[in-house]
Amino acid sequence: MKLFLDSANLAHIREIASWGVLDGVTTNPTLVAKEGRDFKETILEICTIVNGPISAEVVSTDAAGMVKEAHEYAAWHKNVYVKLPMTTEGLKALSQVSKQGIKTNVTLIFQPNQALLAAKAGASIVSPFIGRLDDISQIGMEIIRTIATIYKNYGFKTEILVASVRDPNHVVEAAVAGAHISTLPYDVFKKLPNHPLTDIGLKKFLDDWNAAKKK
Repeated sequence: MKLFLDSANLAHIREIASWGVLDGVTTNPTLVAKEGRDFKETILEICTIVNGPISAEVVSTDAAGMVKEAHEYAAWHKNVYVKLPMTTEGLKALSQVSKQGIKTNVTLIFQPNQALLAAKAGASIVSPFIGRLDDISQIGMEIIRTIATIYKNYGFKTEILVASVRDPNHVVEAAVAGAHISTLPYDVFKKLPNHPLTDIGLKKFLDDWNAAKKK
């Protein structure tokens, strides 16, 4: 499974990238706005840190505007994936730009029908939001299992990216369900390597080592 960081914070991206396990980055207008930086400059700097898919989201709501933005973003860097919303206008834009070789990430997916339509329209990646489904008492991970089955049944090449990840267990469940990618907020990513028994074991090893040296 590929692991992406859901962030526009350059310090956080550099930190996680230094672990050697970061495969890509997802951003959205909210994340970029929090940083108070120029959008294009932020995306281009992220591309210098991570050699993998970098999602940049359009802000137009009509297909013509999305197509225009998609061409602009795609020209910035070979690793830019244009993030399009799962709407009818988004599908219109997707069907156009996918035929032109522009890589895409279709976002705000909450049901399998949407993922099916996105794959048929040529999406490179689809992003189901599992945490937000959990918030309204649906089982978010169930949509991942269903989409994975549909894509396998019909040979779709579209990758499934698990978004709105709330805890490390979501990452494990996504991997078991057959998702290709999980994108994680910084605080969740930081939890992945940690376990209290690891800390306890390391402390014991060091304590024993230091005690032996004193003899």
